[in-house]
Amino acid sequence: MPPIPIDLFQRGVRVLRDGTIFDEPRRMIGDIDGWTLTAFHLETTADAHGDHWEVHPSGDELVAVLAGGIRMYFHPESTGAEEDSLALAAGQACIVPRDLLHRIELDGPTDLLSLSPRRGSRLEERAR
Repeated sequence: MPPIPIDLFQRGVRVLRDGTIFDEPRRMIGDIDGWTLTAFHLETTADAHGDHWEVHPSGDELVAVLAGGIRMYFHPESTGAEEDSLALAAGQACIVPRDLLHRIELDGPTDLLSLSPRRGSRLEERAR
């Protein structure tokens, strides 16, 4: 069977340790094996669950900006400390280390690509 196109804005692509790659319905959180590659078109920060911290305890995450721009915020290590931040423009990416709480704010409509492990990933509501 020949390869077929996969719409990364509609489906996820999972990569397993044994090298198997397949597409599947998108699942952002859950106890599934392997790594998930997914693209997102985001209009507002709310589309990027900007009111929550996200964390991936089973591995690092790659976040790449395809179009638009974002600011990544990283949870402070100590109480009362300021959030660290990083601005990313189209064509730039960053690697978010395992276990680092992070969130995204958009500069405007943005297309992102994410490669991350989903096992144990979770969202934590951000205190205001």
